Amino acid sequence: MSDIQDQRDTRNQYGEQGLHRGDLSADPLRMFSQWLEHARSSDVYDYTAMTLATADANAQPAARVVLLKHFDHNGFCWYTDRNSQKGQQLAANPQAALLFFWPKLHRQVRVEGTVEKLSEAEADAYFDSRPGASKLSAAVSMQSEVIPNRKALEDAVSAMRAKLGPREAQRPQRWGGYRLVPKAIEFWQGRDDRLHDRFRYMRDGETWNIERLCP
Repeated sequence: MSDIQDQRDTRNQYGEQGLHRGDLSADPLRMFSQWLEHARSSDVYDYTAMTLATADANAQPAARVVLLKHFDHNGFCWYTDRNSQKGQQLAANPQAALLFFWPKLHRQVRVEGTVEKLSEAEADAYFDSRPGASKLSAAVSMQSEVIPNRKALEDAVSAMRAKLGPREAQRPQRWGGYRLVPKAIEFWQGRDDRLHDRFRYMRDGETWNIERLCP
């Protein structure tokens, strides 16, 4: 059939830059901070974008792209509607994985761990920092629910804007933040001929063990 495409002959080489054991920090969060800054300074578009993979109580997986908003030694944080598909899945099964992919740099970072809710105060602080139009969208959109068409969503925004007048939308109770507390973090550097460099940090109490993986 003419509409079937075969991509088996598609090939890309990833360059000569390698990742060596001596390049690694003992702390994977510090290492991640260095890679994230490199992505930012290299003008990688949407460098904070990360794929969030979750699964429901029946182990049915789902994945989508969200934006990293902040991180520290406790983990990686983002904000969303807790009634959304991902919110419901995290409520049933608080295990998740993150993937950062920066093709311009031939790099990716994989993170696995347990997810916990951020405090209401943290959710308020971030929501209050958002542009007014973004607050309005979050207040109106019942994320992941079926709607008849886009006009219904735009009409809801218009109605909310008229109701609020000069005031800005307040954070809905269903909207909040999450933190993935990592137990494993892997750094991948693409190399030519698929002989990539991969290092995985595994949490061991308060420290991290580092191991090299086959590509």
